[in-house]
Amino acid sequence: MIKMTNHLRAGLLVTSLFLFLSHDLLRADSAFGEDLYEKEFQEHVQVTATRTNKREIDIAAAVTTIDAEAVLEQAPDVIAELLRGQAGTFFQQTTPGQGIPIIRGLKGSQLLHMVDGMRLNNAFFRNAPNQYLGLVDSFATQVVEVVRGSQGSLYGADAMGGVINILTQEPNYNDSKWQSESRLYGSYDSVDNGWVLSARTQGGKQGWGFVGGASYQDHASRTSGSGKKLAPSAYQSKAADLKFVMDGNNHSSLMLSAQVMEQPSTPRYDELVAGFTQNQPSSEQFLFEPNRRSFIHARLRLDGQTALFDQFEAHIARQIITDDRLTQEYGSPIVVTEHNQSTLDGITLQFNSSLASGMSMVWGAEYYTDAVDSRRFNQPENSEQASKVRSRFPDGSSMDSTAVYITAEWLSTHNFDVTTGLRYSWFDIALPVDDSHAALTLSPADLTGDIHAVLELKPGLKLVANFGKGFRPPNIFDLATLGTRPGNRFNVANNDLAPETVWSYDFGLKAETDKLELEVFAFYLDYSDKITSVFTGDVTEGGRNIVRSENRNSVEIYGLETGIYWAVLDDLRAYAVINYIRGEEQDDLGTAFPADRIPPLNGKLGLEYFFRGRVHIEPYLLFATHQNRLSPRDLNDPRINPIGTAAWATLNLSLDWQMTPSLKLGLRLENLGDKAYREHASGIDAPGRNIGLWVNYKFP
Repeated sequence: MIKMTNHLRAGLLVTSLFLFLSHDLLRADSAFGEDLYEKEFQEHVQVTATRTNKREIDIAAAVTTIDAEAVLEQAPDVIAELLRGQAGTFFQQTTPGQGIPIIRGLKGSQLLHMVDGMRLNNAFFRNAPNQYLGLVDSFATQVVEVVRGSQGSLYGADAMGGVINILTQEPNYNDSKWQSESRLYGSYDSVDNGWVLSARTQGGKQGWGFVGGASYQDHASRTSGSGKKLAPSAYQSKAADLKFVMDGNNHSSLMLSAQVMEQPSTPRYDELVAGFTQNQPSSEQFLFEPNRRSFIHARLRLDGQTALFDQFEAHIARQIITDDRLTQEYGSPIVVTEHNQSTLDGITLQFNSSLASGMSMVWGAEYYTDAVDSRRFNQPENSEQASKVRSRFPDGSSMDSTAVYITAEWLSTHNFDVTTGLRYSWFDIALPVDDSHAALTLSPADLTGDIHAVLELKPGLKLVANFGKGFRPPNIFDLATLGTRPGNRFNVANNDLAPETVWSYDFGLKAETDKLELEVFAFYLDYSDKITSVFTGDVTEGGRNIVRSENRNSVEIYGLETGIYWAVLDDLRAYAVINYIRGEEQDDLGTAFPADRIPPLNGKLGLEYFFRGRVHIEPYLLFATHQNRLSPRDLNDPRINPIGTAAWATLNLSLDWQMTPSLKLGLRLENLGDKAYREHASGIDAPGRNIGLWVNYKFP
């Protein structure tokens, strides 16, 4: 209670400071000059941050939006790569075919990942780097929306560091005549002899439409900047999707969609190659075989003036994630096969209402139920006899969640807006009887909320502030995992865990005109009851350090995110992104040390030149400084050099040419200096010099 009171006082202090500065700045002349405000705004609309269509400049939260063009230009192996070099985000990769974003120092289940507004996070989603975002097809994506900072009222559990919402392509036809379009896309990268093939088609007319496609990736082992072949790191993936949208009239719409993506056999590189401080690899074999995600989804929208709502939206979806593995400890004669599956069913209801008083509200309810199926078998080499052993997760465990929420824009004038929100969430987590425990039921619950304020100093220039509380309940992975973990660890269960909590504060400046886009955010996170992997002091027969999850530490994370995009001339633009972050962790004994996996100072600098509206040339520099502030866990992680991750910078060039209205060609020249480096906390060195070619052909 004392800590909560302190946070509420801090929130009031931030709000008071915001109002004080707002009053002062309104009276002062802007340093940008009057010219800035006479220019036409650019329209950048985002849905995720407010669950309404709203221009980014009008949103208090720090947001990032990445469109489908970036997918074509970059041909990312995994969709998280699109966030490399963006404000407030960092990319980590343990093995090719997998990769995660780190947002404000948080990762994994500390962030909420969504696809088309439904949760991707499931009951065994790790609070660490994991592979599940790699099971969303980049080439079916229309836009990636990121909201940085805790989003406790609108999204609740897991949305402690932010929300990543991947919106897939959707047809939209207003003409009464039938229209259609198809696309063939191909890409090649020299650094891993990697091929991407994607075919998509869509059609429709006023009242209905469809879009669908398939993609295939085939990557050989990567070559690093040192010229070393990083084997085994080859993998393949395949995906398909189909979506129908039907408009019953001007006030209703029904969407039905299905998605599937599979990586048939992906090696875990850091387990198969000796890491820092290791004389031998941790595993003889380690294959995700297969990893698959299937997703079916229906959405109903109603738009009309009623006494209850202006707009209504209902979603119902089922997601099945299969995480099967084939592993063998280094030097062991036993081959282990695993089947792990999460079946996540969800239903969400959302209402958007406008009151006569001028107040606007977003309110609703959500229910998710997640069932875990897990089995494991040991089989000696050269034998057909397999024995069933304790599975990675308790077979038949489940995690259900229910939530109700409301946000209200209750103070809105011509230049000042305040939005507040609350959410109450409760969970039912069931673990069946096991060798280590009796049948167990946990029922954590929490009240989360936030305050968002926007002050317009001048047209196109806004001061914003955000304050909120987020939380994450322990999931099946935290409570009951039994098995190998990266970094030569072996996890044992701990059924006595409490939820994590984060208090999030940020303060920022946004500017947007037809010549300039600017954002500067300072943020602070107070993260308590962190669920962390703790060494027990015991070792398995195979030499792995035994660990278990515990609520042990508190963490303070603070930093600065800056991004600027400037139209120097009509055909020349410059941009810069710089991210600074620092994390301090403290255990129950009061010992302080650097927080886990905190990215170094990093960013991106570049130019864009548009030649006659058909050729786009973009030289850019990606960089990160040395990171030697390592936690005790970092120091014991074979993926991280114990003397720190070295600084690096790469020079890159992207070029694309709209050769005809139907044909677009592209060239990627990446890491031109063939720099040998590793992105901090990654399990594999980054690619060396790469020549990438791509072609996109549209036809009726």
